[in-house]
Amino acid sequence: MLQSRALVIVLILLLTTTLPEVHSKSIFERDRRDWLVIPDAIAAYIYETVNKMSPKVGQFLVDAAQTPVVVATRNFLIRETTKLSILAEQLMEKIKNLWYTKVLGY
Repeated sequence: MLQSRALVIVLILLLTTTLPEVHSKSIFERDRRDWLVIPDAIAAYIYETVNKMSPKVGQFLVDAAQTPVVVATRNFLIRETTKLSILAEQLMEKIKNLWYTKVLGY
């Protein structure tokens, strides 16, 4: 029982965000650069489930998610994944340009 509680807390700490932010984002939004949308949605689902069973534990999870360590870690991950997304978009543009100029001859 204690191990499952610890696992839930660790999952929430790793994947959580502010709850209104999760519900305002679309997972399949086309221009979305934030790769953490899906883990955020999972964390919100876990929170809602835990909160239905025990509002006291749900409040603890919200408080734990707002700690500076969790917020700093999440912000770092967002920054780095955004950089990777931009690089991937630039690579796709270069590949597309090469395809059009070299292969198709446009």
